Amino acid sequence: MTAEVMETPSAAAPSATPPHPLKEFWSYFRANTGAVIGLAVIVLVLALAALADVVAPHSPTLTNEAMFLKPPFWQQGGSLAYPLGTDAIGRDILSRLIHGARLSLTIGIAVVALSILVGTALGLAAGYFRGIVDIAIMRVMDIILTLPSLLLAIVIVAILGPGLMNAMLAVAVVVLPHYVRIARAAVLAEASRDYVTAAKVSGAGTLRLMFKEILPNCMAPLIVQASLGISTAILDAAALGFLGLGAQPPAPEWGTMLADAREFVLRAWWVVTFPGLMILITVLAFNLLGDGLRDAFDPKLKR
Repeated sequence: MTAEVMETPSAAAPSATPPHPLKEFWSYFRANTGAVIGLAVIVLVLALAALADVVAPHSPTLTNEAMFLKPPFWQQGGSLAYPLGTDAIGRDILSRLIHGARLSLTIGIAVVALSILVGTALGLAAGYFRGIVDIAIMRVMDIILTLPSLLLAIVIVAILGPGLMNAMLAVAVVVLPHYVRIARAAVLAEASRDYVTAAKVSGAGTLRLMFKEILPNCMAPLIVQASLGISTAILDAAALGFLGLGAQPPAPEWGTMLADAREFVLRAWWVVTFPGLMILITVLAFNLLGDGLRDAFDPKLKR
């Protein structure tokens, strides 16, 4: 007599548990070495900006009449008290760079925050309502895009007056169309999905459809654009500062530091080299981070 073996539920093979979304995202993100390096650099710059009052060896506005245009410590005549040298009125370059990180990052984050709020609202309205609303919003954005970005920012600051707040507003207007177009494209792609139709059938109102159903599913491209937009905002703000239209002296903004050092380029290379390097490294780090976020968010690019 043959014993019949019955398969019990406990003997069944366990089903594979899907990975946590954040864990899956990080696995794709860290596969991009450049993005990880960019993230590390950004964290370092953010830490310097947050701890500027503690880390900086001197006040960014403190002058020393005996230390005009002192070279970095490794050159003859340099001093460890001023590791990266001093500027034309004896201010410590390193301290101004560290405090400038706080100012430049504040500009970049504030500009992107303002642009993404206004741009997402306009993009949602254009993509959801379509018709005359869509035409009116997108034609205004097209007009802004046809103008050179830096020239438009200069015109806006010239009308409003030089200053940090006006420069931030001008840069926000310049980068606004990118967020509007991205939000609109995402809304058009999501509005025809089944979950939106189901929400409409269940009686969801317009605001719920726009902000609770559609908007959360449009955030991935906006986050990528925001990471890239911070680098653009820092560059544009530095350009306005260099032209004397952005942050005003003695504010230790990197573009303003470059403007103050123009006449000393041949005599003291360090007064222009180090602010330029800080702009280059920070902008490159945000661009690398944006590339990594794009790869991690876009299923077509996941490897």
